[in-house]
Amino acid sequence: MKHIRTERWEKHDRVNEHRARLLISCPDKPGIVAAVSDLLYMQGANIIESSQYTTDPTGGQFFLRIEFESAYMDQFLSVFETKMNDAATKFQMDWRLSRASQRKNMVIFASKGSHCLLELLWRWQAGDLLVNIPMVISNHEDLRESVEMLGIPFHHIPVTKDTKKEAEAKQLELVGNQADLIVLARYMQILSPEFVVTHPHSIINIHHSFLPAFVGAHPYERAYDRGVKLIGATSHYVTDELDEGPIIEQDVARVDHKDDVEDLKRIGRTIERNVLARAVTWHVEDRVIVHGNKTVVFQ
Repeated sequence: MKHIRTERWEKHDRVNEHRARLLISCPDKPGIVAAVSDLLYMQGANIIESSQYTTDPTGGQFFLRIEFESAYMDQFLSVFETKMNDAATKFQMDWRLSRASQRKNMVIFASKGSHCLLELLWRWQAGDLLVNIPMVISNHEDLRESVEMLGIPFHHIPVTKDTKKEAEAKQLELVGNQADLIVLARYMQILSPEFVVTHPHSIINIHHSFLPAFVGAHPYERAYDRGVKLIGATSHYVTDELDEGPIIEQDVARVDHKDDVEDLKRIGRTIERNVLARAVTWHVEDRVIVHGNKTVVFQ
């Protein structure tokens, strides 16, 4: 029997072979959608999905995501870029295009906590997360077996206060040009600005949503002592400002007086792994446009 991931990937490959995604950000003005749609039509493309948003119809910022299909994608792309650059000049567009069939390379960083890592690996193994995973990097050995049993290389790079710079240099050397996306799956280390700048808007983190109320260690214990009624998780792009990057996804769950600290942690882990998985999926499917310190997410 074929592995379920192989079957689903083959199905997606057939569907995505002739598909691409176009993301656009520009000052809002009349004619943008018409110009782009006409350009796609003139090149023989068929629009499969289209979503748009403006911060203000008068002088705001306009965002557009179009997924389209072309029976002759290679020939299409060879002509489209030049014509799209002309439209971009006219409308002051920032734009990017990606082929749906080209899977992104996702490198995962982890520590000891397994829930977020295993959620990503499970979705990848099931064929629901269409990425390549060239490696997992961890500052602990705890998760090696879970990773290597799936045939994914596992690299252990210890990190201490005194060796942080050398550790990051080793990490960057390992990653090289193999990462379109880095996911911090409860990686319990703060990345330096020198690391972050190498992958702008391409590092996704997950943490609890108690911030800024319970900064630092033991947030669930302090939240329990405070008697919180809502707990949650936030997934965001990593920037130089700790936990202040553009938010991609959040979720919450209600708790009450019957829930002890371990209940809060258990509920929190469930929220964290689902929020991170959704954020990663939307990034992989080119559904996220960063605008300042916010995101536009076309779900």
